Amino acid sequence: MFSKEESKKIRQEFWTSYGKEYPHKWLLYNTKIKDVTLKFSFTTKKAQVSIDIEPSDEVIKAYYYEKFIRLKGIITSEYLPGIIYDESYELDNGKIISRLYVELHGVSIHNKNTWKETKEFLCQKMLKLEAFFWEYKDFIDN
Repeated sequence: MFSKEESKKIRQEFWTSYGKEYPHKWLLYNTKIKDVTLKFSFTTKKAQVSIDIEPSDEVIKAYYYEKFIRLKGIITSEYLPGIIYDESYELDNGKIISRLYVELHGVSIHNKNTWKETKEFLCQKMLKLEAFFWEYKDFIDN
């Protein structure tokens, strides 16, 4: 068990080392579509790469989620076969968003022995997610 401060330090160390090993300018929050972001996450239980849809307006959330539903065949056949669609994904803080994601289990940010595998997973999956996003951004946004 790690203290809050120790855990924070480990997380910072991971993300700093990730940025140095994979120096790519990731799209993430710069999608140019309000309320649609690409995200990395790595916890003590799993790693995820996702597209998050989190507007405060449920109509807008449903609109964007439907756009991604219409692209499901393409993303699963050409980019990320194991992607999971969750219209009502609950974040740790209790907020409900829509999330499309791939995840890697059996890894922990507190276990440095899993870092190499996790870094490779995060990079490979985010590159595919970004490629998909750029290819279909106009469809998603219109």
